[in-house]
Amino acid sequence: MPHLHQARIESGAARRLGRNGTEGAGRHDTGWDDRSHGENQRFPDPTPPDFAREWLHLYEAGREEGTREGFAAVGGDGRFLGVALAFGIDRAEGELELGYIVCPEARGRGAGTAILRALTDWAFAEAGAARIRLVIDVENPASLRVAERSGYVREGVMRSTYFKNGQRIDAVLMSRIASDPPPPP
Repeated sequence: MPHLHQARIESGAARRLGRNGTEGAGRHDTGWDDRSHGENQRFPDPTPPDFAREWLHLYEAGREEGTREGFAAVGGDGRFLGVALAFGIDRAEGELELGYIVCPEARGRGAGTAILRALTDWAFAEAGAARIRLVIDVENPASLRVAERSGYVREGVMRSTYFKNGQRIDAVLMSRIASDPPPPP
């Protein structure tokens, strides 16, 4: 199971933050420039030169407002596995959306599932979520499998919901609610 650390994303790199908010461990590749991954994410592909810095500011402001949170996912051996994200946090309604990016060298070995399960546990325990949603590109079967293995239920397909690279994409809406049973190990 990975450990989640509050993270700051900077120039395509994540830095773990210590308890007092100071920078800790070194820089890690997040896979921003990995073409096989970015095509299924809701960030621009290719990412513009200032994207990471703007994204960092967005998450830092959201953390202060209580509407966003970002974590670096680190394996038991200390290796960076990816980024875990919570956004659209509505504490009054108990709802939020989660997302994750798994670095290329950690894919295909259960890291995505471990990251999403840890992030889901955080959302229920720390963010007070009653309902968590995932929005996954229909062309991303690996992420759909991660969601299913993490106990998420498919609610349906949102047609033509996002515009990316000159095309509208369909996305699967998946959710977990606090009363759902935990997924099997």
